[in-house]
Amino acid sequence: MKKLVLMAVAIVAVSFASCGNKAADAAKATADSIRIADSIAAVEAAALEAEQAATDTTATDSVAVEVTETVAE
Repeated sequence: MKKLVLMAVAIVAVSFASCGNKAADAAKATADSIRIADSIAAVEAAALEAEQAATDTTATDSVAVEVTETVAE
């Protein structure tokens, strides 16, 4: 009987040990997800800003060409 009780206690102890860190792992996973989402948002914002800067430069260049052509005529 003692062996059965000790075996049951051992099984319960192993069960608690294997499931005990899920809260810490969940918090770490959430923090990692937030960090990754922030990184992706920063990269997308930088890409959008670079695209807008390229578009603004192209618009300015085409206006300058039109003014130069008009003045030359």
